Amino acid sequence: MIAATTAELKIRCVGLEKRYGSVRSGEQVAVTGVDLGIHAGEFVCLVGPSGCGKTTLLQMMAGFEPPSAGTLFIDGRTVQGPDPDHILIFQDYGLFPWRTVLGNVLFGLEARGVPADEARARAQETLQLVGLTAAAHKHPHEISGGMKQRVAIARALAVEPSVLFMDEPFAALDAFTRLRLQDELLDLWQARRTTVVFITHDLDEAIAMSDRVVVLSAGPASHPIGEFTVDLARPRDVSEIKTTPRFVELHRAIWAVLREEVLKGYAQQLQVKAA
Repeated sequence: MIAATTAELKIRCVGLEKRYGSVRSGEQVAVTGVDLGIHAGEFVCLVGPSGCGKTTLLQMMAGFEPPSAGTLFIDGRTVQGPDPDHILIFQDYGLFPWRTVLGNVLFGLEARGVPADEARARAQETLQLVGLTAAAHKHPHEISGGMKQRVAIARALAVEPSVLFMDEPFAALDAFTRLRLQDELLDLWQARRTTVVFITHDLDEAIAMSDRVVVLSAGPASHPIGEFTVDLARPRDVSEIKTTPRFVELHRAIWAVLREEVLKGYAQQLQVKAA
């Protein structure tokens, strides 16, 4: 699945594997045999059944989980831990409740030692990009879930990362807010072309947003079983693109691969409950 060399790719996984072990359950293989290359500026979505190791794979890429085997490179260098140039955004926002919206966006800039005046200007500019200027002095408990996720995105974009890892960032949002944020994220990505690796359980979301969809098998020992190039024109309107014949064709092709794995995942969950 890797046609280019390490030097030509932004992210490169070769034979990546993650094992967990305990005295009670013995060794468990979460993901194995992951060979994956991602180009700079590419938007890649990972899809697969619940519990298949998507988050584990993302956390290895982001440096929060060390691989048990295999090699992982970003910009040709081995990933050895978290990097402030590679930002991970979670579903639960991860905002500091004691900081205002502006204060949350300032946090990463302050941590990098950006001078105060420059940091404030960059934070305010980023809040304007995500439409939150009017909420700058509110605290997280005073804003909606959709606005909280915008703050999380703004905080990440303010430090101008070269890679953005996103773990189901819109999963907890209502359908209308989700559609709006999908379009907004695509607009921001179109302008900046940050490399994005995005986990979702929503196949429509994966196709509408990405350049490529990578399908993972059901766990344990999950591994990539298919890659699909999303050859839909950009820029995209998420709602409109779903009505096109090519979108429907891609959805049908990806679901044909994914459906069997989803059924396997359900069967495994039932076995665990029965035990």
